[in-house]
Amino acid sequence: MADRTTTFAPATTEKNSAALAAQGPSDNAPGGPLAGESAEFEERRADLEKQKTAEGNAHFHRLGWKRLTIVLIVEAIALGSLSLPAAFATLGMVAGVICSVGLGLIAIYTSHIVGEVKIKFPEVAHYADAGRLLMGRFGYELVGAMFVLQLTFLVGSHCLTGTIAFNNITDNGACSVVFGVVSAIILLALAVPPSFAEVAILGYIDLASILLAIGITIIATGVNAGRAEGGLAAVNWSAWPKEGVTFTDGFIALTNIVFAYSFSMCQFSFMDEMHTPKDYVKSIWALGIIEIGLYTLTGALVYAFVGAGVQSPSLLSAGNLVSKIAFGVALPVIFISGSINTTVIGRYLHGRYYKDSVLRFINTPKGWATWLAVISTITLAAFIIAEVIPFFSDLLSISSSLFVSGFTFYLPAMMWFKLLRKGSWYARENIVKSLINGFCFFIGIAVLVCGTYASIVDIIHQFEHGSVRGVFTCYL
Repeated sequence: MADRTTTFAPATTEKNSAALAAQGPSDNAPGGPLAGESAEFEERRADLEKQKTAEGNAHFHRLGWKRLTIVLIVEAIALGSLSLPAAFATLGMVAGVICSVGLGLIAIYTSHIVGEVKIKFPEVAHYADAGRLLMGRFGYELVGAMFVLQLTFLVGSHCLTGTIAFNNITDNGACSVVFGVVSAIILLALAVPPSFAEVAILGYIDLASILLAIGITIIATGVNAGRAEGGLAAVNWSAWPKEGVTFTDGFIALTNIVFAYSFSMCQFSFMDEMHTPKDYVKSIWALGIIEIGLYTLTGALVYAFVGAGVQSPSLLSAGNLVSKIAFGVALPVIFISGSINTTVIGRYLHGRYYKDSVLRFINTPKGWATWLAVISTITLAAFIIAEVIPFFSDLLSISSSLFVSGFTFYLPAMMWFKLLRKGSWYARENIVKSLINGFCFFIGIAVLVCGTYASIVDIIHQFEHGSVRGVFTCYL
């Protein structure tokens, strides 16, 4: 928050409090400790409070713009890239490329708005705080609930992807629920470090992992297409939407692309750890350009090499042996990217509960105990979501429709109109931005309403036709 070092009430940590209690003032008179001894005791306790607070502030303000870029990459470039070839197969090559590039540019713009709000209101530590600025206490609670649910859905999607990966690598060598439990445990273990600066170190492994996995998939599918009868010319890809595509199919494909550009959601949380927050502009442009290039190339090339039968996640389309290798290479990104979402939720919930206590810096035994309890609960909830919605595209789709539509589109537009705009919306200097933000708001509401409807219809259809396993059902 804006003034972290001066807002704390005298709350002690158990270890230091015990030490002070043991050395506390003695009763020299029936009336209690002498005034001088009591004052000295309180002063020493306050000094320890200040020391812990200073240590916590230093620990949680180590991010520069390069590390922020890596953390954003860890959070953003993961599952989204694995769903894009199937989205291209539904929408067609032309619409797929337009949506991938267009939504990417819009995401960069709305992320820029998020950064401007953080600079103007430095006390905003999480997206929920921005909700308070927009709609008061109601907005704080509503956006906070959306924030927690979306990130929990994200962790659940990573848990599901981990299950798919292990099943593929082992040829269904164990019960899928067991692999789900293993995935959840790995996600929990990687979420234990509470500082994003620490997670950034794993980001380099994460980035290498996803690039290698995508590279292997593209090369393998290209080689397979070249060796097939008729070569690349025989691949049944199309520039236009696939024949017979329904409204539901089209919107699920669109929301899968929306999901890939959800990085602004965690931007407030990440920027809160920056030592120079104004440098965020470099980070979002670096990430945005990387994402647009990576997503568009992945979606277009894999679709062009595999055709209409491309699967989601796309690693499944690389062939039996190569898909095992690709999934093995992708394991770091599956779990590192998933765990950072657990960390973000944990920081929000833990920091909210211990807002005026040194415990929120997680540098005391009690702070660590409560931190572990929070991230364990989040991981359990994510595991349940992964078992209840055990199909990749629809899990991403419903997550995008309900939550990413707001965090990436209509909420930043509302922020510009209410928090950043100067003068009337139709003023000469504002009219262009007013139209752009109005368009972003419209996209967000359309994705929210139409995408949610499409996701529910498709989930019901898949359960009714038995095309997916049941809830908490084990298959080998």
